This record gives sequence, structure tokens and C-alpha cells, in this order.
Amino acid sequence: MSFDLRTRLAARRAEQLYRHRPLLQSPQGPEVLVDGQPLLAFCNNDYLGLANHPEVIAAWQAGADRWGVGGGASHLVIGHSRPHHELEEALADLTGRPRALLFSNGYMANLGAVTALVGKGDSVIEDRLNHASLLDAGLLSGARFSRYLHNDADSLASRLEKATGNTLVVTDGVFSMDGDLADLPALAQVAKAKGAWLMVDDAHGFGPLGANGAGAVEHFGLSMEEVPVLVGTLGKAFGTAGAFVAGSEELIETLIQFARPYIYTTSQPPALACATLKSLEILRTEHWRREHLRRLIQQFRQGAEQIGLQLVDSFTPIQPILIGDSGRALRLSHMLRDRGLLVTAIRPPTVPAGGARLRVTLSAAHSEAQVQLLLNALAQCYPLLGAGESVETDHA
Repeated sequence: MSFDLRTRLAARRAEQLYRHRPLLQSPQGPEVLVDGQPLLAFCNNDYLGLANHPEVIAAWQAGADRWGVGGGASHLVIGHSRPHHELEEALADLTGRPRALLFSNGYMANLGAVTALVGKGDSVIEDRLNHASLLDAGLLSGARFSRYLHNDADSLASRLEKATGNTLVVTDGVFSMDGDLADLPALAQVAKAKGAWLMVDDAHGFGPLGANGAGAVEHFGLSMEEVPVLVGTLGKAFGTAGAFVAGSEELIETLIQFARPYIYTTSQPPALACATLKSLEILRTEHWRREHLRRLIQQFRQGAEQIGLQLVDSFTPIQPILIGDSGRALRLSHMLRDRGLLVTAIRPPTVPAGGARLRVTLSAAHSEAQVQLLLNALAQCYPLLGAGESVETDHA
């Protein structure tokens, strides 16, 4: 018996679900070079425009001169450098929590937190539309795993009635494919009433949301008692790479002792922590970035409504255009690219069947004129979409 990989790949092509990797040949930013083509991009998660910020780059370079380019070992051996420690302290301060713990990426942070907190005999209950890393963490934890209806506190309460052992409720803060915000106050109230802990992965909330950019929890004014486990990533609005978990002294010490993705991996380069410290400083002090971003979101939504596009109820930088059919989503993405605009088509299994969309993401680095260019192109292309033959391309 052998693996029939060709048949599996052919089936994915036939279903209009085959994926290709665009080759980026320039730094991140609104204007990029992809596969040799200059394009105006609306598909990265660099929400505050910090990924190519000169001060962040300079901090990286200075950090490399001082600390070298590699972590060298795990944090528990000899890989925990002063910049790592200073960044953890700064992230704790941003979130208003006693401690924070760095992870190499968001997937590892979610996997480490969930599997360290619950196991056999316990329960983990998640939103149906949670990020794949959260769902995988719940399944791999060994705890009894169930999912509640999207953003539905009543459905969560029903699931909690059947929970056993230590119970962890897990949700995204901002859902990555729809851009909608979790109803954290309602979820926190239900979880607390049942003696469960609420864990929020606010990967897409940090930076754009909150008075100081501290995300959805700050936006709602929730305390650590209401949200005991808070996760954030550094590769989106922070513009660098990595992730963190913030919480109580006891939580962080528990993760240090029991989170296998933290214990058994080399630390991130200290220079990267230096760069993130600078981006965090900019995130907290340059409020104009969030204000400009909010104006762009409003501009896009108003323009999209005039065109007749179907959007999700989202006030975040994630503004999906719902299409439904994967082939039609690819076709619209292709038409936009022919006009010099890069907007990625998102298809199952990343989104539910019949939920294909173009995922528009906006950045503080975009200008109002650039957003208008996108709206103009959508006004031209969307009426031509029709229900005709779909097109699959190497760059969709």
C-alpha cells in the first residue's frame, strides 16, 4: 500500500481549493513586488505599518550588533537574554498584568497554554470559528473538547453544563477571517458563573483596538479576573514576529514548568526582541496610526456599501468581501490583480464550505487615495463577476 498523493492534489485542484505561494520580492508595505509584478497590496496583517519602519529596523540592527543573531538555546537553558526579559516586562505593562511569557509564534503560544492548563478529565470549550491553532490545541490537550455556536454566550452556557474537571473557555478576540469582535463581556460572565477560565487569543486585536492598542480586552475594559489567560502575537500589528501569553504570576510560572512548546524550543533571536520593544513603543505613543486606520476602515465600508458588496459587520482592519463560491472568489482576485491590486481569495477549509471571500486587510500605512483605488477597481470588477467560468491562477 502506498500514499496516493497525486490523486489527493488533483482533487484539491478540481475543487478550486489548490493553494500557491506568492513570492514577495520586496519588504512588506502597501506597495510590493510579487512574482515580478508591482502591486498595491491589501492582504497582510501589518495593521499599524510597522513591519518596515526604519526605527524598528534600526533597533533590530543595533540588537544584532549587541546580542548576535541567534537565541542559542531554550529559555530554560541559556537562551533567555536581557532583551527577552525586558520585552516580557513591557508586554505585561501593556496588558496590565503581572507577567508575560514570550513564545516563538502564535501557534506555539496557543498550543502551549491550552495543553499546560487542561488535560484528561478536564474540559475545553471553543468558539466554532476559532483559529486553527486554538482548535488543534484543544484537540491535542486530551481534555473533553466541544465547540459552541459562534459568539453565542447561551450556546456556551449550555456546553458548560456538561463540562467536567478544570474547564477552559477559548475564543479569538477578533476573528481572523470575518473580522468580527467576540462578545467578551458576555462570554466572561458565563464562564465565571460556571467556575471556568476564559482564554482570549487577541492576535488581531492588539494594535488596532483599545485606547492604548492593548486590544479587545482593553476595548471592553475587562480585568484579569474576567480574562485570566490573554494571548497576543507580535507578527501582525507589532510588525515583527513571535507571541506571548500574559496573566498572573501563577499562570506564567505554570507555563514555564509545563508548556512543552515553550520548554523544548530555542528562544527567538534577542535582536528580534529589541525590534519588538521599539515597535511596542511606537504602538503605544503614535496614536495617529489607530486614528488613521479607523478612518480608512470607515472609508472602505462606505464605498463597499455603495458598490453593493456583501461585507461582515466588522469595525476592525479585517474587511472580508463575501463571495460564496471558491471559483468566483478566485476570479475576482484575478481581475483585481490584473489591475495591479493584490487581495487574496480565502477558501475552505480556512473558512466554512460556501464561505469563500476576498479578505481585505487595511493598514495605517495605506493612504486614502490607495483605498479609493481599491474601491474603484472593485466597482469595475464586481459587476463583471457574474456566474461564469471560474479561473484558477498561480497567484490566487
